[in-house]
Amino acid sequence: MNKKGPVDKIDFMRRAIQLSEEKMMENSGGPFGAVIVKDNKIIAEGYNQVTSVNDPTAHAEIVAIRKACDYLNTFQLSEAEIFCSCEPCPMCFAAIHWARIKKVYYSNTRKDAQKIGFDDNIIYEELTKNNNQRKIPSIQFLSVEGKTAFKTWEEKIDKTPY
Repeated sequence: MNKKGPVDKIDFMRRAIQLSEEKMMENSGGPFGAVIVKDNKIIAEGYNQVTSVNDPTAHAEIVAIRKACDYLNTFQLSEAEIFCSCEPCPMCFAAIHWARIKKVYYSNTRKDAQKIGFDDNIIYEELTKNNNQRKIPSIQFLSVEGKTAFKTWEEKIDKTPY
């Protein structure tokens, strides 16, 4: 590995941490920051904005993914890496997978986040349960009607697969 590589990764992580601290102190949201890097260059930054924009999905990683996709005009970030000030929550982890980001780096762990009041364990636990055992009931109905759109998608000739 060349000498420049690790220094850049350190700089990228430091930027994610810096965003988490700065934006938290500006009351944008919780202490979380993220940067997305492609070709050794930051292409997008995000920070937690849950409380400032009243959006429970406005986590640092989600904000950064949206900005990166907009910047590159694509919905896939397969050549990008993400640097997060904290291990991504289940929602952000799923979004990272959907965006096809190739690598995740993080500083704090989910256990560290739990110690300061950000506990995602309930979500991890809920995902292992059957639908009828979850705290938020998930009830399927109108499945035959719902499959109409799926059938149309399956037959659609000009679709963009993802």
